[in-house]
Amino acid sequence: MTQQTQPTKEQVRLYMEARKAQQCPPPSIPEIRRQLGWGLTQLPTSDGRRDGRI
Repeated sequence: MTQQTQPTKEQVRLYMEARKAQQCPPPSIPEIRRQLGWGLTQLPTSDGRRDGRI
C-alpha cells in the first residue's frame, strides 16, 4: 500500500511566490506535485493481518 506525503506549508508558500513571479500558464497538477516532492511512498508490508485477506 502507498501513502501520500505532503509538502510543508512553507514549501507551498515559496512555490506559490515563485509561481506569481512567472509569466507563463500554470503547470499541470502532476508537475506541481513533482516540483513540491509530493509523491507516493511505500508503506511497510507488515500490516498486522493474520490471514492475508483484504
